[in-house]
Amino acid sequence: MKVDSFHTLILPLREKLFRHALGIVKDRAEAEDILQDLLLKLWSRREEWEGISNPEAYCYRAIRNMSLDWLTAAANRKNAQSLPELEERSFIDSESPHSRLVRKEQLALIRQCLAQLPDKQQRVFRLREIEEMSYRQIAETLEISEELVKVSLFRARRKMQELLLEQEQISDQMMRNASE
Repeated sequence: MKVDSFHTLILPLREKLFRHALGIVKDRAEAEDILQDLLLKLWSRREEWEGISNPEAYCYRAIRNMSLDWLTAAANRKNAQSLPELEERSFIDSESPHSRLVRKEQLALIRQCLAQLPDKQQRVFRLREIEEMSYRQIAETLEISEELVKVSLFRARRKMQELLLEQEQISDQMMRNASE
């Protein structure tokens, strides 16, 4: 691809590609970075452009894939920190030391149960319940169907409920044994 071709075919698509990325990542700065990365990649591979029959479709597919990659990476980064963030945003500073202790124990129990879920259910559960993504966003992020998202989420919720009930029963039994 020559410089003129880049200017006539690719640069006029910038605004549309930016809006497409922004619609996926929902973050203006990240969408700008993704677009910039795409333009740099396209420019560095300009010799390969002769074999592409529809450059516009190619650009849309590339920006979509880069945006979804960014979402996946962001979700992975947040997975390691998501429950502590939940802890910080969910409670006010005026809680008692006892309440804080109970909350920390509950969060530790939730982390423990979440770790027991299969990987796919864990990811879907985190994206829906912690990241508050829509079914469609999760499907796009994980590249699965919305139906599979719903099924995985249903199974994850059911398994979490079972695991939490088991832990509650164990805790109740321990309390009874301690009081005897």
